[in-house]
Amino acid sequence: MRLTWVQPEDLVGHAFAQAAEDGVDVADLRSRWTAAGGDDAPVRTGASDVPAPELRALAAELLDEVDARPSPFDASEPTALDELRAAWPAGGRAAGHVAGSPSFDRVHGAWLGRAAGCLLGKPVEKVSRAGIREILEATGRWPLDDWFTAKGLTDDVAARWPWNRRSATTSLAENIDGMPEDDDLNFPMLNLALLETRGADFTTEDVAEAWLASLPAGRVFTAERVAYRNLLLGHLPPATATVRNPFRDWIGAQIRGDVFGWARPGDPAGAAALAWRDAVLSHTRNGVYGELFAAAACAAALVASSVDEVLDAGLSVVPASSRYAEAVRFARSAAAAEPDWEAVVDAVEARYGHLHWVHVLNNAALVVAALVHGGGDYERSITAVVSGGWDTDSNGATVGSIAGALTGAAALPSRWIAPLRNRVSTTLAGFDGIGFDALAARTMTVSVP
Repeated sequence: MRLTWVQPEDLVGHAFAQAAEDGVDVADLRSRWTAAGGDDAPVRTGASDVPAPELRALAAELLDEVDARPSPFDASEPTALDELRAAWPAGGRAAGHVAGSPSFDRVHGAWLGRAAGCLLGKPVEKVSRAGIREILEATGRWPLDDWFTAKGLTDDVAARWPWNRRSATTSLAENIDGMPEDDDLNFPMLNLALLETRGADFTTEDVAEAWLASLPAGRVFTAERVAYRNLLLGHLPPATATVRNPFRDWIGAQIRGDVFGWARPGDPAGAAALAWRDAVLSHTRNGVYGELFAAAACAAALVASSVDEVLDAGLSVVPASSRYAEAVRFARSAAAAEPDWEAVVDAVEARYGHLHWVHVLNNAALVVAALVHGGGDYERSITAVVSGGWDTDSNGATVGSIAGALTGAAALPSRWIAPLRNRVSTTLAGFDGIGFDALAARTMTVSVP
């Protein structure tokens, strides 16, 4: 049986790739791995493909050695809260930012916008940008301006670019009947419950307990699954994020920060402080920055009037010298200078296309570029980011959350919102079938402007 994201022999190649990004020399470790018959991307199809015990033991040893080697980015990309907070805006407010209590309509718009953007991206998660375009052209929907559909899709295109097998039955236009379960909605709901039960003084250990109590292990992925495994092995935070976890700079934490922003409208630093406690359970450095950025941006989106205000707020809590901040600045500049969306994505791909499709830097750049390109227009924003590829459902969710908050529920286009039927499906206890209006009302109760 293959348990993805946790078995040592599957993690080694990812660890070597992240080490290269972090400027860590692991050539000697790679030589040992390949000499022993290891593969950076092992493909296994059954029980007979399980590696020999000695190869698995070597994989575990190499993961520990990679973890022990310092990176030249250690100084410029801290994870510790006190180091991060020292550079945050005085008083918690981004320069020129307007604080205030958000309306129910904007909180409601954030929840609806997140769900619809996520749902739009679900069927093409893992499909390449080229594949997304071919599917859309084959079904007469290029450039993307509506839900994906299998109607009119030829057999050859369907064979080349298969839908996400878990999602097509609930996320194609002909199948949508409410919001199906997705981790991009599970985590916001779980974090809402955390704020309701633990309050703003919750700890990272509280987050860990909530995961173990409410999330089946099969519903978490990449860094979250590694952190889950580490908890079961007896590791406590922050070791849960660092032990044999090559995914700690991936996108997982970035999808978890929205509710912390909605709970601190107009207060990017306050939102980031809440998000940090969640993020460090599973991520470090740029992985953590993804959640800080998302939380701060969502805090601003509820009271701001422009995308620029939102991006300024997000950047205000991210180290200026970090690779995450560099990705945001690059994407923001590229999209502002070029009205042709395809040319913008070309530029982002040229710079970040070597990264895994679930890494945080490439996806953050695409999110920022789509927000700039969309200029606050909901449909233009979510269709741009999803057509850009990579982690389509997560990116659609983040962009949809921000654009939805800027727009407000009442002004969101009905064709994106009506199919949600004001209903979320989930395995989270107490949330299955809940309406987005109820989620917004509960969010308002934990909101502190």
